[in-house]
Amino acid sequence: MGSIDLSLAWAAIICFAIFAYVVMDGFDLGVGILSPVLEPGKERDQAINSIAPFWDGNETWLVMGGGGLLAVFPLAYSIILPATYPLMIAMLLGLVFRGAAFEFRWRDPAHQPLWDLVITVGSTVAALAQGITIGAILQGIEVENNAYAGGWLDWLSPFSILTGIAVVIGYALLGATWLIRKTEGGCQRHAHRLAYWLGIATVLALVAVSAATPFLYTDYWHRWFEMPQVLWTAQVPLMVAICTGFFFWSLKRGHELLPFLMALALFLLGFIGLCISIYPNMVPPSISLWEAAAPRDSQLFLLVGAVFIIPVILGYTGWAYWVFRGKVGTEGYH
Repeated sequence: MGSIDLSLAWAAIICFAIFAYVVMDGFDLGVGILSPVLEPGKERDQAINSIAPFWDGNETWLVMGGGGLLAVFPLAYSIILPATYPLMIAMLLGLVFRGAAFEFRWRDPAHQPLWDLVITVGSTVAALAQGITIGAILQGIEVENNAYAGGWLDWLSPFSILTGIAVVIGYALLGATWLIRKTEGGCQRHAHRLAYWLGIATVLALVAVSAATPFLYTDYWHRWFEMPQVLWTAQVPLMVAICTGFFFWSLKRGHELLPFLMALALFLLGFIGLCISIYPNMVPPSISLWEAAAPRDSQLFLLVGAVFIIPVILGYTGWAYWVFRGKVGTEGYH
């Protein structure tokens, strides 16, 4: 273990947990965001049923990402959290109210339209808060003496609002492509139409965020456009173009799984772009991941636990997706 850069290894683990959360909770938040445009009754019931077995388990990765940040990069946690308190509060309230609405939706059918509205609002607020948080971190956090030195609303800017809207649109795309895969009949046809327009909107949002990011800091510009790393970073927009082409081709050909996989690929490429921009910082523009890290012994102790816990999480998550692998109707899976 002496030759392993544990800080870098833990940064990779936390990135994996965050991306796993985005992938898994992204589509069920997306279904919630799309709920108002789905027809009340069988179509909306089918959509909600498609995420019912997964939505709460998906949030395991959010806990792991946040807990890992606290345990392994306590300095980063102590700076990022105060800088984004309103966003974290909004996100958690959105997730809490959305979760409660899922349960009450079936147990209180007389007020089902109200619970559907709560699901939509909670999903949208949570997605928007997550996207704005990404923008707030990218645009930089003011730090003095290893503590947050900014104000209560420093996270709010045109760029952070842009990233927030981009994440909401992207999650809606994941939700639409998930419904293509998991539903049938009118719900599937409706999701197919939505996916086409949301695909266009997602690509435009991704381009807008990508175009604005290098102008936030000179370091970002250098990481993307200086030689020789530009030979590697140029592959990201190239892969975005290829995945976009496959996405629309798969929609046109009536594929059910490929649109979802291509939407996930676009998220992965956006996540890679985020990592390229901020690396090696944990708190842009001034705190590197090594400066933010806990002592090596603590990292090693926690890594031993992670080696056992992560396979368990992957195992029961994979089992759940396998058990509920079929199409879903208004009454459940079949």
